[in-house]
Formats: sequence, C-alpha cells, structure tokens
Amino acid sequence: MSPFSESPITSSDKIFIAIRSDIVAGVIEAGSKLSEAELSTIHGVSRAVVREAINRLENVSLVERKPNIGARVVTLTHQGLIQLYQVREALEGMAARLAAQNMSDKEIAQLNKLLANHFEEVKDGESYYQEAGDVDFHYRILLGSHNQQLISMLSNNIYHLVRMYRVQLGMAGPRVTTAFVEHKNIVQAISNRDGELAELLMRRHILYSKNNIEAKLKQN
Repeated sequence: MSPFSESPITSSDKIFIAIRSDIVAGVIEAGSKLSEAELSTIHGVSRAVVREAINRLENVSLVERKPNIGARVVTLTHQGLIQLYQVREALEGMAARLAAQNMSDKEIAQLNKLLANHFEEVKDGESYYQEAGDVDFHYRILLGSHNQQLISMLSNNIYHLVRMYRVQLGMAGPRVTTAFVEHKNIVQAISNRDGELAELLMRRHILYSKNNIEAKLKQN
C-alpha cells in the first residue's frame, strides 16, 4: 500500500504523519532521542498512540532502537548515505525505465505540468523543496512505473529516509538549477518512450545528488 493512499486517516495516522514530517524536515533533529512522554504532551495524545507511531517510524527506517538508549531518530551519516543511494540509484533507475514504457500519455502530460510548476520554485536558484507524495517528482515517476512491487519497496521502506537526506542536505544552493535541468531531461526521455535513456539519466541524476549531499556531510 502507498503511504499516500486515500483510505480514511485515523488519529493514530495523524500523529505518525506529524512526527514523520518533523523528522524529515529536521524539526526533530537527526540522532535525537524520542520521548514518549514529551511527544504525547506536544500532540495531546496518549503515550500508547505515540509508542505505536514510533514503532511505525522504525519500520520506515526513520527511527532506530539501541540497547540502554531507546528510540532515536536515525543519524545522517556518510556510510548511511552511500548505502541508501546505492539502492536508490538502482531502484529509481528501474522506475524511470518502466515509466517510459508504462505511463499513459495523460500521466506524461501531468508529469510535464508538474515540472512546469516546479520551475516557478527554482527560477530564483535558492531552493527546490517538494512536498511528499504526488507533487514529488521522484514519487510521481515511481507511480508511473506501474510496478506494485517496486512502488511498495520504495514508498513503504526508504522513501522518507531518502527525503530526510534530500530535504535537510540537498534542496538548496547551486545544485538546485542543475537538479531541475536533470529532471527535465529525464521527463523528455520518458516522453520519448526511451526507457534506456530514462534509466541512465535517472541513475546519473541520483549519483550527482549523492555527491552533493556527500560534500555537505563532509563540511558538517
């Protein structure tokens, strides 16, 4: 199931989504300990609801548990980045190739429209923030693969961890303009139904993004 399905959202879901968003955006800092009591007070829910949310956050790779420490937000590390982006490059490259084969003409038109909307955000050259879900370029291409196994593997496991690296380290500065141009080239390959080129360009795009984030991690 997609993490952005249209099924009714429960109060438990809302807390999970709220904490997840705070982790991805860095409001709850990477590496910080999660306190059930503190979070239950902030969100006005029981500790049982918070505990369930933390368990779900662990399942999507945003939280880890350590002996004698408890639940902590994952730390953004060089090794973690390398391993994550090796997987991302392979799977999203495959998604781009399948999208070129499987997306309908309507879906491709919507993808081009999405990119046109993104242009308004990047023309100042300062930032390129994409909300999670259908307005995220990468997520839209993943859906366009029409491969449910691939969609589940990415969206239910590492999607938000990838976003954590992207949002906190990779969506500002000089990389913004070049990333947008790379997106345009990927969409053009998909529009031309050139799956081989779409995969190559996506893999290269993710490699460049990894290099950018890696440089920022080293600076920190």
